[in-house]
Amino acid sequence: MPRRTSLALPLLGLVTALVVGGCSPDAPADARAAQRPTVLAAADRLPAPELAGPDVGGGTPNSLASHRGHVVVVNIWASWCGPCRAEAKALEEVRGRTAARDVRFLGINTRDPDVSAARSFVAAHGQHFPSIHDPRGTLPLRFPAGTVNPQAVPATVVIDRQGRIAAATSGPVTAPDLTALLDTVLAEPS
Repeated sequence: MPRRTSLALPLLGLVTALVVGGCSPDAPADARAAQRPTVLAAADRLPAPELAGPDVGGGTPNSLASHRGHVVVVNIWASWCGPCRAEAKALEEVRGRTAARDVRFLGINTRDPDVSAARSFVAAHGQHFPSIHDPRGTLPLRFPAGTVNPQAVPATVVIDRQGRIAAATSGPVTAPDLTALLDTVLAEPS
């Protein structure tokens, strides 16, 4: 039997969670709701990919690199995704509570060909964090294999201060789960 490295086991767990989660036709709703994300050990973390693109609101381009040194929540969403709408309030709630704690939020609006649908989503859900418009869905493909399922939204990835992937989950995230993840990553030494 082949020997697995310490990195393979946490990623295997992430892959399993990601396969059953998100806005995909083969993902049952109860599987999405049952996921509980966990923080990866520092030694098992991989670098976050380069993520950059035009802002949904039409302003200056956004990038993950501009948030280096901060804990960053990257949320991958689409305006047509029901679970994305369901988690929008929780994301904004946690964003508001953690802004003073050195946490930044960056959205990736994926597979929305018309940016006006994304703008309407942001306005309707009162989101106060930037989002990159990624109409072709190429940015989620940049994450290391097993981090996110690029075919399923929503997905949320927490990036530590060193720019490494600390946690990832597919499907709608709850405010308590995201807060717990952030508390753990924020408690780590800089």
